[in-house]
Amino acid sequence: MNLSAPLLVIAAGGTGGHMFPAQALAETMLARGWRVKLSTDARGSRYTGGFPPGVEIEVLSSATFARGGLAAKALVPLRILGGVFGAVWKMLRDRPSVVVGFGGYPAIPAMAAATLLRRPRMIHEQNGVLGRVNQLFAKRVDAVACGTWPTTLPEGVEGVHTGNPVRSAVHDRAGAGYIPPGDYPMSILVIGGSQGARILSDVVPPAIAALPTERLRHIRVSHQAREEDQARVAAYYADNGIDADVEPFFHDVPNRLSEAQLVISRAGASTVADLTVIGRPSILVPLAAAIRDEQTANARGLVQAEAAILMPESQFQVQTLADQIDSILSNPQAAEHMAQAALSVGRPDAAQSLAEMVEALAAKG
Repeated sequence: MNLSAPLLVIAAGGTGGHMFPAQALAETMLARGWRVKLSTDARGSRYTGGFPPGVEIEVLSSATFARGGLAAKALVPLRILGGVFGAVWKMLRDRPSVVVGFGGYPAIPAMAAATLLRRPRMIHEQNGVLGRVNQLFAKRVDAVACGTWPTTLPEGVEGVHTGNPVRSAVHDRAGAGYIPPGDYPMSILVIGGSQGARILSDVVPPAIAALPTERLRHIRVSHQAREEDQARVAAYYADNGIDADVEPFFHDVPNRLSEAQLVISRAGASTVADLTVIGRPSILVPLAAAIRDEQTANARGLVQAEAAILMPESQFQVQTLADQIDSILSNPQAAEHMAQAALSVGRPDAAQSLAEMVEALAAKG
């Protein structure tokens, strides 16, 4: 490792939505000759398996008021403060040229330390609405990069539309040829975030089973379901003679995406970015419980481009979904149009754009 190379500290939380774009930036900056450290907490460290070996993982103490009982909540400020002191100490020993926050409470210590030490810093917001942690730092950073456009920002804060960086495994399949649905094997990919979604497991299998027989006999399903739902979902598909692979987590989502004729999914920012870079028709079901309704904002660009069908949870019912699936799979031209429309709103160069912002900040700092 070249210790004289500039250092980028990436601060990110413990979900795929934060970690996938952080991983993409890490890959890009390593290729540009930078040293890269990832600052996260114990929970976030469980999501670091996809990061390149050259990235040093720093685990700091952090916490959220959203989990635990009263005793745990009372300790939150102390745990965060401990993490901030730890981050300050590490940055004094190895000064970062730039610190980039991707949101999530595990990002707080490194972003707070960078603010205290006045290091060049920026945030990247994946969703169309700022998350709480990014909201906290939006007016305390040198730049704000936006993955979704437009993104709702605090008054006086200007954002730069970079798009959401995608992992190299997704980027390698950018614009992969789309095979429209027809009288041959077709693939439907069902994904609901990094841990699946209960409502997708309840509604999608019977909706697929309700398709016309001549359509159904060509269909293979890849369905990401929660661990506690896996057995019943797999059993339902099997009982209805549907060829299905049901798993709690797919490690080869980019490959399954590129092979799919249709994707049924939540509208997480990373999933939306993957859909636009590879270019696939989708039915998107925003998470109704999201406080800021950010997933509806994430889906807006795809829906307006006629690349996706938006189905709020209130309308996500078996027959309605079956009708929408059939309308896509029975119309190859429409499906092809949706795939091309998805590509039209993609930002496959998002990681490079973000890297250029990092290097520009470093040059100023």
